[in-house]
Amino acid sequence: MLAFHVAFLVLLVGTEAFFTWLAALNVRYGAEAIREGDRREPSDRESGATATREGGWFDDRFDVEDTDELLGYQRARAGASQLEAWVGLALVLLVLYSGLLADAVAAVESLGLGTVPSGVVFFLGVAVVLQVSSVPFDLFDTFVVEEIFGFNEQSPRLWLRDTVVGLAVALAFTAVLAAAVMWVVESVPSLWWLGAWALFVAFSLAMMVIYPRVIAPLFNDFEPVEAGELHDAVTEVFDRAGFECSQIYVMDASRRSGHSNAYFVGFGATKRVVLFDTLVEQMETDELQGVLAHELAHWKKAHIWKRIGSSAVQMGILLFVAFQLVTGPWLYEMFGLATGAGKPVYAGLLLAALVLQPLSRLTSPIENRLSLAHEREADAFAVEVMGDGEPMVGALTRLASENLSNPFPHPLYETFHYTHPPIPERVRAIRRQAGSPGDGSDDAPAANAD
Repeated sequence: MLAFHVAFLVLLVGTEAFFTWLAALNVRYGAEAIREGDRREPSDRESGATATREGGWFDDRFDVEDTDELLGYQRARAGASQLEAWVGLALVLLVLYSGLLADAVAAVESLGLGTVPSGVVFFLGVAVVLQVSSVPFDLFDTFVVEEIFGFNEQSPRLWLRDTVVGLAVALAFTAVLAAAVMWVVESVPSLWWLGAWALFVAFSLAMMVIYPRVIAPLFNDFEPVEAGELHDAVTEVFDRAGFECSQIYVMDASRRSGHSNAYFVGFGATKRVVLFDTLVEQMETDELQGVLAHELAHWKKAHIWKRIGSSAVQMGILLFVAFQLVTGPWLYEMFGLATGAGKPVYAGLLLAALVLQPLSRLTSPIENRLSLAHEREADAFAVEVMGDGEPMVGALTRLASENLSNPFPHPLYETFHYTHPPIPERVRAIRRQAGSPGDGSDDAPAANAD
């Protein structure tokens, strides 16, 4: 049993230590790249051209007046994220090794509710604990980090309202999913992982309809794009892309944050394009059209369905491994839980999730490769639709500048965290495709390019 405890601790603590090291490495690498000369066009960096501050790629493309502000934001975000991760891990280990988990399970079992209701009560309790424990970190992130760097637009009242509504939504979904999964576990104990997998696929598809129409409006207002310059610009892109979608909305993101973005969601008659109002304010018309063309590519190229399929495969593997973990006795014995016919399967599912979460993080580069390929394909589609690469180049660099993003991530950090290629790589690929000046077509390929 000691070997199981050692392996469990090494997995959880070792994984967190690895990602903390990656975060620190990434911040330091980005700072050195910006401060010590990585300011050339991506193609120039590859060919070894001399770096100069005047006319350099970073200075020309990024509208960041104070690089210390950008670097400070990156350090603050990384530091806050790592503090939350380590405090969270410490709390998990405290609950497990102090006997609090065993006490909680005993309390649930003492109610005599049966398998399904007991599982629902247990997971509702877990959801409440997770939500409450995240409150101090969310407060710090919103009203300290984001406030200092000029991104926060939320009032304390709005933050509290969002927190309460978010908790209510989380509890509702937790209750439904926990009941469904526990019913499957009770009904088909030898194949419950297959039933849970089917539930996951159905839930993923349902959320593509439920999220934009039910959940998102609980937090933001969505105004249809009416006739005018913006509507004409959007319609023009849709026509070029051979795409039909009457549901185009602008979301009031500025009520909460100065960050900007856009997304495409849904399928069939429920598909819609959502533009942050901050994005509309910050971008030129052609840049906004480039972003739209990129988002439309994810539907035109079937990226949405491919990602659903990829997630389904991944979840199937994770649930099969979870099944193996839950059916054995050692995971329960490690933390003083009953084994045999009366074992609390819901507690076993939680423990299995704790084992699988770091394994999922360590294997994230596999899933990221598919997303990276889709993003490159979407960029290429946007260039074809726009007939020029500069609108996308302008949009990407403007987004990165406005959001104080790190344009030069460490390659190893990028491998584990990035679902989109770094901005310099995307600029290089777009310009090469469009045949723009400085496209680097005669240069060696980038070290981190696929």
